[in-house]
Amino acid sequence: MSELADAVERYLGELRARNASPHTLRNYESDLKQFVDYFSPVDAQPPVPEALKALDLREWLGDLYDRGLTVVSIRRKLAAVRSLFHFLARDGTVSKNIARLVKTPKAPKELPSVPTAEMTNTLVDAVGEGREDLARPYPERDSLLFELLYGCGLRVSEAVGIDLDDLDRSQQWIRVRGKGRKERQTPYGSKAAAALDRYLSVRAAGAGEMALFVNHRGKRLTSRGAHGIVKFYARMVAGDASLHPHSFRHAFATHLLADGADLRSIQELLGHSQLSTTQKYTQVSLTDLMAVYDRAHPKARK
Repeated sequence: MSELADAVERYLGELRARNASPHTLRNYESDLKQFVDYFSPVDAQPPVPEALKALDLREWLGDLYDRGLTVVSIRRKLAAVRSLFHFLARDGTVSKNIARLVKTPKAPKELPSVPTAEMTNTLVDAVGEGREDLARPYPERDSLLFELLYGCGLRVSEAVGIDLDDLDRSQQWIRVRGKGRKERQTPYGSKAAAALDRYLSVRAAGAGEMALFVNHRGKRLTSRGAHGIVKFYARMVAGDASLHPHSFRHAFATHLLADGADLRSIQELLGHSQLSTTQKYTQVSLTDLMAVYDRAHPKARK
């Protein structure tokens, strides 16, 4: 194993020791191994970490651009390399973090695609109706999943990460574990409470399984499994296969804002550490308002 590959393995080991999420570990491992591969010629060993320069990293970024990767993907890969060199600088393997000298590509300012309140509620309600054309083995589970994704604005990883002892059914609160293992308390409404009661009466979990959402084997439902559930109903009910679990988190925030909720409250509900992250939803609302104005106001018509 080369010194560069060994450095990556040591860093991944530290991430595991720090209890990093499986999602973070999977992405960092993939991105950093691709980084090592780029600097590993067929007939030679890659350079040792200390020998790499900022110019080398800029050439690596150029290759990512040439391969057609999105700016979002490139930013993520650069963040992984920066974290690696921060770790190596801390343990003395390199004298400084050269990745900090490489400018982060600017991400395009894209507004999230948000389904309308009518579309969202029609879809969520249809999941719990037990329609014959939506024959699914676990409709009660699916209904609760949608109620929490939209009714609480949860990330899909947060929803599938809920354990039974995270629920306060008397006060209708859920303990949610967000990004960076941060916990928050999130309220849920009467529709979600009713869906929870229906699901718990039929929940078929394996012995000792504490996960709220379980799959056909009685084990914890995975994020991938939840994605598949959402895709099925989005395609069958809304006729829109582009909808995904995060669409309902966007809808939760945007619809709250449109109905008068303040940004600080939405920030707390979403678990955003920075208000600026929440503020993107104001742009969505402004875009919707401009569309209404253009359609309806006589002065907007040419």
